[in-house]
Formats: sequence, C-alpha cells, structure tokens
Amino acid sequence: MNFVALRMLTGDRAKYFGLVFAIAFCTFLLENQTSIFANILRRTASQILDVTDAEVWVMDPTTEYWEQTKPLKDTDLLRVRGVPGVRWAVRLYKGNPVARTETGKFAAAFLIGLDDATLAGAPRKMLLGSWERLQEPDSVVIDKAGYELLFPNEPLDLGRRLEMNDHRVIIVGISDASAPFVSLPVMHARYSEAVNFLGHERTELSFIIARAAPGLSPAELTARIQTQTGLRARTTEEFMWDCINYYLRHTGIPVNFGITIAVALLVGTVVAGQTFYLFTVENLKQFGALKAMGVTNTRLMGMILLQAFSVGTLGFSLGTGMAAAFFEITLRKMATRGIVLMWQCVGLTGACIFLVVIVASVLSIRRVFVLEPAAVFRG
Repeated sequence: MNFVALRMLTGDRAKYFGLVFAIAFCTFLLENQTSIFANILRRTASQILDVTDAEVWVMDPTTEYWEQTKPLKDTDLLRVRGVPGVRWAVRLYKGNPVARTETGKFAAAFLIGLDDATLAGAPRKMLLGSWERLQEPDSVVIDKAGYELLFPNEPLDLGRRLEMNDHRVIIVGISDASAPFVSLPVMHARYSEAVNFLGHERTELSFIIARAAPGLSPAELTARIQTQTGLRARTTEEFMWDCINYYLRHTGIPVNFGITIAVALLVGTVVAGQTFYLFTVENLKQFGALKAMGVTNTRLMGMILLQAFSVGTLGFSLGTGMAAAFFEITLRKMATRGIVLMWQCVGLTGACIFLVVIVASVLSIRRVFVLEPAAVFRG
C-alpha cells in the first residue's frame, strides 16, 4: 500500500513538483527572514559579546542599552571593587570619534577604551598584528571592515596613520571584530588615550566590567553590586538581551520583518495546504476503489500521512538547502558577515511546515473517511 500511495502522489508530475516547490519556497522565505532578523538583533550587542573577559557590566542606573550611556564617576570604580566577591573590576570607555586618513577619507567609528594596565576587553580574534601592542603610545586596533572602509581597495597593512580629534594614531593591529548594528569601524585603544580622541568631558567612564571571584556566579555578583552601590549591574547575557529588547520596542525592525515572515507563512500555508487538499480530492476515486477492495480507513489514513510526510520532507529539505546556499554566499560579503542560518530558525520553520502539512492531511483524511465506496462505480 505504501508503494501505491507514493505512485498516486507522483502520478501527476506537474502537481507533485508544484506542491514540493510551494513548500520549499515557503521554507526558504521563513528560514531566510527569521535568521536575518535574529542575526541583526544579535548585532545590537556584538560589542558586548566580544568583550569575553567580562562577566558583569556595571553602569549608571539610567543606562538601558549599549548605545545609551551616562558616564559614571571615577569613584564608582573603587566602590565596585570594594564589593565582596569581585575578583577584579576595570574601566571601559565607549565613544564615537571621527577617524580621518591622510588622504582625507573619514568615517565615524566605535571606539572602545580599555584599561591601561590590563587591556581587559581587547579583541581576541586578530587577523594581523597583536592587541598587546596597544601598550605602545598613540596606537589603535581596527577591525577588518573598518580598515577596508577607510582604506578601500588596499591590502591589510600595519603602520598606517589615522587622525582623531587632532591626535595622530598608528594602526598596530587588525581584528576580526563582530559586525556592529551600524556598519562603522570598530577600534580599540587604551583608556587614557581613547578619552583624548573624543575630547575631555567632566566624566568619561562609560562602563565598569568585572569578573566574579571563584565560587560566586555572575548573577549573584550583580545582585551584590546593585545592593551595595546603587548602580545598575547586568551579566553579559542580561545586557545582551537588554539591547535586543530595546531595539524590539523602539524600532520598526520587528514590524518590517514580522510582515515578511507572516506573508511567507500565510502564502506557504495556503498554497501548500490547498494544493495537497486538492490532490487528495482529485484522487477520491482511487481511494474509493481501495475502500471497495476492503482497505480500512486506518490504512488509508496511513497512506495519506505518508504522502504528506514525503512531500513535506522533500520540500523542507530543498528549502533548507536553498537557504543554506544563500547564507553561504552572503557570508563572504563584508556587509553581511556573521549573518548565518541559525539552527533555531531551521527547527522552528520545520515545525511550522509540518504543522501545515498535518492540517492539510487531516482535512483530506476527513473527505476520504466519509467517502462511499459505491461512488466509484457510479456513472
């Protein structure tokens, strides 16, 4: 009976391929849009996740996410260091100076100032040079995308000069930093120098990064810091979700992607479901003949579910392959680097596709169950 079911399914090649293509296209759209959406939201916290040294982030109570900072007082660092369970705590500066090349090319940049003594938070993925060289005077590390933006069509090279706020600096390293939400160069420098690249203000301490002592979890340390200092403390993961939630609440990103995802799901559901339902309806005579020969409803239900599972699996596999090929191509481009096909999106899409197929199967099975075998022999 399974062979008969598959032969019925592939008998009309045009409808069979149309059904497979509808499911494949729906799968591709859902996986494509959900993965891009998730990766873009992850970019909002990319600089936070790149600071692998930190377990806890301390900030002003009014700070909501990475881009919105209210400077802390220098004495706040001493207060945090005095909290029991703090293994170490150092300062971190974030600013957006304008970097200019000797040829006049310029761009606003993300500048991260690292603790002078420890360089905690320095980029660990280096393509050229070394982050340890930040101890040298007037030195910066720039990410590859930022380098190519400021020095287009030129090979990666150390020793090039930049100017920021009338200060000349030398590139001593090129990092593979995660792509930020806005495509700007990502630079790292020592704290004492970074504040000069933007201009002095009364207070300049953006964040304090810390690590918990052995035996104490980051979550417990954040609670202690908040209780004893009154400052806002978040673990790295909590701070990441703060950034994502801020963009979800205050930007049009979820609406724009949500519309596309909803349309893809609706079109895929209607086309695939209706096509499979019509396929079953058009084969009612064959199912009636099988019932007349003594095939039970349970067996017929198994045949229909086999057909649905076969079409769903093939369409889902083709769609996932198309999505994987798309991301493999775009992954090589600088603007879309780091945007990958996420397994969570694949799993969620698979669940949606098979839910659609099952619903269509249930509607089809109902028509077969109420079918009278004698209807096959009526003129």
